Amino acid sequence: MSELTLQTAQTIVTAALKTAREKAFKPLAIVVYDERGALKALLSEDGTSLKRAEIAMGKAYGALSLGVGSRALHKMATERPYFIAAATHAVGGQLVPVPGGVLIKDAKGRVLGSVGVSGDTSDNDEIAAAAGIEAAGLVFDAGA
Repeated sequence: MSELTLQTAQTIVTAALKTAREKAFKPLAIVVYDERGALKALLSEDGTSLKRAEIAMGKAYGALSLGVGSRALHKMATERPYFIAAATHAVGGQLVPVPGGVLIKDAKGRVLGSVGVSGDTSDNDEIAAAAGIEAAGLVFDAGA
């Protein structure tokens, strides 16, 4: 059974959205997966473009699949594009190697899941994801 509860996932998306509104970010899609890759929460704000949820899912699922935040995946894509292309294929196309996919960890560093955010700049997406994770009393790892 997952240790990342629905209540925790809801706290994460609510806090990420609150941060986004306070900072006047563009409309976001926010997704939370548990450590098994099971979808725990997904929301798309009014005004979010059509495929933002899928992009958020790719950021979060890619980070979870490779065990590093998507900022690190972005660096890998620049330095080793063939590896990221192969990894994208290996995970069924669900890998978006840009910031905004953040691992959720407990205080001991154990991965509990991931958050993906899409809709604003990648850096702002990452800020919203990190704020949501911190609001839940957990640790974020963006891959920096």
